[in-house]
Amino acid sequence: MTGNRDQHNVAPGLVMPEATGGRRMAWAALPREVTARIEQMLGSPVAGASSQPGGFSEGVAARVHLVNGKRAFIKAASSLVAPAVADFHRRETAVSQRLPAGAPTPRLLDAYDDGTWVMLAFEDVPGRLPAQPWQPDELDRVLAAVTDMTEVLTPSPVDDAILGEPRLGGWLDVAADAAVRAKVEELSPWAAHRFDDLVALEQNASLVGSTLLHGDLYPFNIMLTADRVFVVDWPHAWIGPRHCDVVTLLSSAWLSGLDPQPIADRQPLIRDLDPVRVNEVLALQAGFLLRMAAVAGPAADRKLVAMATALGLASLRWLGQRV
Repeated sequence: MTGNRDQHNVAPGLVMPEATGGRRMAWAALPREVTARIEQMLGSPVAGASSQPGGFSEGVAARVHLVNGKRAFIKAASSLVAPAVADFHRRETAVSQRLPAGAPTPRLLDAYDDGTWVMLAFEDVPGRLPAQPWQPDELDRVLAAVTDMTEVLTPSPVDDAILGEPRLGGWLDVAADAAVRAKVEELSPWAAHRFDDLVALEQNASLVGSTLLHGDLYPFNIMLTADRVFVVDWPHAWIGPRHCDVVTLLSSAWLSGLDPQPIADRQPLIRDLDPVRVNEVLALQAGFLLRMAAVAGPAADRKLVAMATALGLASLRWLGQRV
């Protein structure tokens, strides 16, 4: 890429959009036969439930407290209403069943799949999403936990055959479609002048590694308690280089007005790495996210499109600074 330091034109005025999709199903909308199956899974009737903010699933995400005094976090989706989400839940079940006890993830209590409804029950984590904009101390906590997580998840405890493809890349497809390319150029004039460079980064990217990666590590997939960090929602896990999740997480710092580069320079998974490896991940992230935003039709969740756009532009802004 060229060395022109025009990164301030990459994505001016970035802010973190609302991290809650507009199509969540409320607990009260679940069919009674589904809630009865959940109660059977948990061994007690549900005394109360609270639907949770954060994330973009079209299914249910709710904290429940049971008559026996226990608590759980429930995810559920219908293959008839949200087939993609139901398939994600199936994959998350398979991944969660294989995560080791030392991973910073809520424990899967049980799961159920009747071919239509897919339900997962996790231990309830009494925590909250990280504050947005990022608070530097919380970001440091999360980065330290994610760095430790790579040790626990290397080599991957999950077989590659269970996992999906990494949600990375898109510049080749964007470059081949004039209408999509025009939309991406409108979103990022900086990228419009660098398509060849971005395509080259995508084509030459090295994603060889043995670490189980989360694959979608943004603030809305993290929970904080007083003394622990939990990484939630694992349907997009894949196996690759151990630095990828840290780069993904740090790219969101631009949406909080934080320059990620000085923070990256302190990270053990990045500081001694060939800079090209980081640039590749940023280009791949941006390609996936901005292509998704550009091809989204009128029926797409606009909050999800706004989040994809903001995170894609944040990745490009950091990439622009680095090159």
